[in-house]
Amino acid sequence: MPSDASPDRRSDALAALTAAARERILVLDGAMGTQIQGLGLDEAHFRGQRFHTCDCHQQGNNDLLILTQPEAIEAIHYAYAMAGADILETNTFSSTAIAQADYGMGEVVYELNREGARLVRRAADRAEAEDGRRRFVAGALGPTNRTASMSPDVNDPGFRAIDFDGLAAAYAEQLRGLVDGGADLVLIETIFDTLNAKAAIFACERVFAEKALRLPVMISGTITDRSGRTLSGQTPTAFWHSVRHARPFTIGLNCALGAAEMRPHLAEIAGVADTFTCAYPNAGLPNEFGRYDESPEFMAAQLEEFAREGLVNVVGGCCGTTPEHIRAIAEAVAKYPPRRVPEIAPLMRLSGLEPFTLTREIPFVNVGERTNVTGSARFRKLVTAGDYAAGLEVARDQVENGAQVIDVNMDEGLLDGKAVMTAFLNLLAAEPDIARVPIMIDSSKWEVIEAGLKCVQGKPIVNSISLKEGEAPFLAQARLCRMYGAAVVVMAFDEEGQADTLARKVEICSRAYRLLTEEAGFPPEDIVFDPNIFAIATGIEEHDNYGVDFIEATRRIKETLPHVHISGGVSNLSFSFRGNEPVREAMHAVFLYHAIQAGMDMG
Repeated sequence: MPSDASPDRRSDALAALTAAARERILVLDGAMGTQIQGLGLDEAHFRGQRFHTCDCHQQGNNDLLILTQPEAIEAIHYAYAMAGADILETNTFSSTAIAQADYGMGEVVYELNREGARLVRRAADRAEAEDGRRRFVAGALGPTNRTASMSPDVNDPGFRAIDFDGLAAAYAEQLRGLVDGGADLVLIETIFDTLNAKAAIFACERVFAEKALRLPVMISGTITDRSGRTLSGQTPTAFWHSVRHARPFTIGLNCALGAAEMRPHLAEIAGVADTFTCAYPNAGLPNEFGRYDESPEFMAAQLEEFAREGLVNVVGGCCGTTPEHIRAIAEAVAKYPPRRVPEIAPLMRLSGLEPFTLTREIPFVNVGERTNVTGSARFRKLVTAGDYAAGLEVARDQVENGAQVIDVNMDEGLLDGKAVMTAFLNLLAAEPDIARVPIMIDSSKWEVIEAGLKCVQGKPIVNSISLKEGEAPFLAQARLCRMYGAAVVVMAFDEEGQADTLARKVEICSRAYRLLTEEAGFPPEDIVFDPNIFAIATGIEEHDNYGVDFIEATRRIKETLPHVHISGGVSNLSFSFRGNEPVREAMHAVFLYHAIQAGMDMG
């Protein structure tokens, strides 16, 4: 079905928004639920004529009013537009099949979103006709009432009421309606679980490709209390690292907190994000009756402080706000320039519940490999026996002993790799002292890697992909890694086999770098090359230079391929001396000294 917005008008939305945001602080609209509540609608109003015989109770299903009370919803959008809003959100916060299942309205999801965008488009066009100022339609994607990173059952921490695929499918259905209804941009908002947001981002990429149309994306998280973390446990910076791959138009916060409580968390994001920031807090914290007491003037004064301190590019209101709040906020921030977007150094930025940035001050990243069934006989026995609790203790010990990244590998012939990877990572997510560090999802099978990517709310590392099967599969996997928001280890392996000489190592890595950066859009700082550490002193003369070849390849790759990282399996070097631990340790120490000097920074 064709979209309601002309391609010419909508194709310049990002350019127009960007130009406007560089000139002034843009204004987002305010609460929809607060305005609907004020209408005093009853069950009959919610059902309307069309749904008057449906079995399910509908009062409270605010999104359904798009179809049953369209004039009232359009009037609210129009009021916000005339109060000074530049960006108007659709009334589709709960317009997914997941959320609408509670009301038995799953079959009207596409229609809700399409008509929801059309209502805003009409209100925006009416306002523009009056004052000549362009308004933008933001298709709103709420978090749903299910969470992919947390179990709803305290007795079963590995259980999930929804999975990544179910979320992505629901968001894609919603997005198709919003795009066809004329949305100018997408707003993924009120994010309390970053894995849900990553599913929404994944759906965006799929739908944009389907429609041959890329819309700007706004992403807004929710810090649930003064602890400074989302409900699923992430800090603001970790949240940003997890969603940065979406290349959002804005990143920011909304809901849960008033402006005063939100300020330090927004300031943290404003300091690390190399894109525009957006804040739309509640009108204070709810009182004992669940209502919001901050007046338009009081709230506007607080957001004026955000503007004065250079924290924001877009402001608006969430729960408890009204057109009067938006009018006061628009007037208050109009006198200040927008936040200047900082230049952020191209460093690898990973996350678990907490952020990890590989800076030049960190000479070497310790990747804990004890949760790898191919490298730890103990862990393999535990997992094969189904003793995940003891397996989690292995992971916990590694973090406590300084591992900055945890490698998880389930490549064992007796295991269902996909199922075991999913089960273990879901359980690990419930352990904040382990889940605080990034995960390296390690497998020789792509389907196992992808299963792991669908379980991790942070920014992980994939280990690994290669050119072994040719360029097309390599690029397909690389693009998927990017869509899931992961960094990637690339083995020096092509159609002819593993690189075993200095020239082959450099040649394969250079080819992969070109494909990743020029064709797959991969940031070079998220690429880790493994140029293959092979065993030396095997008695075969051509093996004697393997260690030196790795070190020299590392030096040349780091000199010629900007911002990449180098990793390797150090224990391979001394494989000929297995059983003689003192010799192996001495070999590893000497090798690492020279390899780190040459640029190896992970292993």
